[in-house]
Amino acid sequence: MYPQKPSETYDPTAPPVIGAPIYQAAPPPMYPMQSVRPQEWSSGLCDCGQDCKTCCLACFCPCIAFGRIAEIVDQGTTPCATSGAIYAMLTCFTGCQWVYSCMYRSKLRTQYSLPENPCNDCLIHCCCEPCALSQEYRELQTRGFDMKIGFQANMARQAGIAMTAPPSIQGGMMK
Repeated sequence: MYPQKPSETYDPTAPPVIGAPIYQAAPPPMYPMQSVRPQEWSSGLCDCGQDCKTCCLACFCPCIAFGRIAEIVDQGTTPCATSGAIYAMLTCFTGCQWVYSCMYRSKLRTQYSLPENPCNDCLIHCCCEPCALSQEYRELQTRGFDMKIGFQANMARQAGIAMTAPPSIQGGMMK
């Protein structure tokens, strides 16, 4: 299968050689803005004053803030409504929603090579859930995501694909 001499050529019809290495192209990165070297958070844990809307959302509607974060971090596999509903149920029935949300902080840190500071992810979410959600929300916004439109629309926007709305239908009877 692999040429031994420079004069030999590759024959695609030849049977594969057992034990020969298989070379595959690496998949393109899901996040084009992601880099390999470690980065710092774009804002601090207690920088809620930078964006009062995000701070209020994280304080008064944490299930919505978390749902939006989870949809982006999960790359659209889990819809905002599903993650938000799970977060709300955990809040109502156990009060341990922070365990669920700290897993997503860890995923976010891994995707963007962010440091685990000022302390452990679970400790941050346990002690200061609104600040943690607010910081994560701001981080994704800084990286170019519009948190209100979801993952698929963000990917289409980054690729330059126009999202079109369905045609409007006029109501009532027409002459």
